[in-house]
Amino acid sequence: MALIGVPASSTALAAKAKPSTEAGKLIQKKENALTAPLRPMGGIDTEAKHALVLEADTGQVLLDKGSEERIPPASMSKVMTAYMVFDYLKQGRAKLEDELPVSENAWRTQGSKMFVPLGSRIKIDDLLRGMIIQSGNDACIVLAEGLAGSTGAFVEQMNQKAKEIGLKDSHFANVDGLPDPDHYMTARDLATLALRTIQDFPDFYHYYGEKEFRFHTVAANYKEIDINQGNRNPLLYKDLGADGLKTGHTDEAGYSLLGSAKRGDRRVIVVLSGLPSMKARAQESERLIDWAFREFNNYQLFAKGDKVEDAEVWLGSEAKVPLTVDNNLIVTIPRKARRDMKVSVSYDKPVPAPLKKGQPVGKVVVTVPDMPPAEATLVAGADVDRMGALGRVAMAAAHLIWSRLH
Repeated sequence: MALIGVPASSTALAAKAKPSTEAGKLIQKKENALTAPLRPMGGIDTEAKHALVLEADTGQVLLDKGSEERIPPASMSKVMTAYMVFDYLKQGRAKLEDELPVSENAWRTQGSKMFVPLGSRIKIDDLLRGMIIQSGNDACIVLAEGLAGSTGAFVEQMNQKAKEIGLKDSHFANVDGLPDPDHYMTARDLATLALRTIQDFPDFYHYYGEKEFRFHTVAANYKEIDINQGNRNPLLYKDLGADGLKTGHTDEAGYSLLGSAKRGDRRVIVVLSGLPSMKARAQESERLIDWAFREFNNYQLFAKGDKVEDAEVWLGSEAKVPLTVDNNLIVTIPRKARRDMKVSVSYDKPVPAPLKKGQPVGKVVVTVPDMPPAEATLVAGADVDRMGALGRVAMAAAHLIWSRLH
């Protein structure tokens, strides 16, 4: 295996690397795989017991503290409940205008509520706002019973879907996040769920950014009233570019948050759990989001189809073939480490014919100190047929003569 330097020096290439304007394109290629750093970068730490900060478009983890340990997700698990409802809507199995009945089970549930009246029928559109903005446990149950027939059936669907979308160590026991020993997630899975929600349901993601919801209902004395509740996500009330997702709190887990902020063409996801107060949750999430945008940036080194170099071909109808990248190669690195970036290409030399355009032949590897390497596949940029029989005989004879002379 030969390791060959890119024609331009690594330093020169790093200097020419442009801040990425390809936000959102790489997320589909990486399938939300999160790339962990070798160690926390930038000398930053957090008082949260569990934390994960990542660049959404490249999947690059910027801070990791116990992200693979199981935690009680509390109301953050409602993001999974909402994911299921969005999936029903996207598949055409339900409509936002559909009205679902409020059972006594939903009406009597404990914890935070949107205060749905017993025996009424509520639009899915309102129930989504009640669940996401007001964190209503009653809304969760109405949605689950109305769409799947029972909360138990809906939970089974949640667990199945969790596996399908790449959640590695999560299990749901209910639809609202109330404490249960069999109800757990990891910070890494929460980040993956956020990425999948943003990617899979762009038409519904706006619910997470709405700051308040006024719900017209009937009080216990049968008097009609309007209940106005604000979104509990503190990030939405600051100038951070935040547009989601969900907070959570239990006595066991402390104060937690799954957040997302977008500035320009970059999006950062933050997951925090185990903070001592609402104030600490708000301050710490703001601090880490600002840090991620300030200290890091995305740089596009190659666009899909860019030629990296020409490779010699063995026994081919052409002497050389252009090698191109199969996808955009975008890296997330500390701004101050840009000059330390090194780029190399690796493939077996010479490349044996025949070759088909798009055929993988090697890889481009980008390394930066204290970060895992980023890479893209090198593919043949053109078809190259195998040399004819007479040509192969002549090539073999030439090779034999050359070997005897040397």
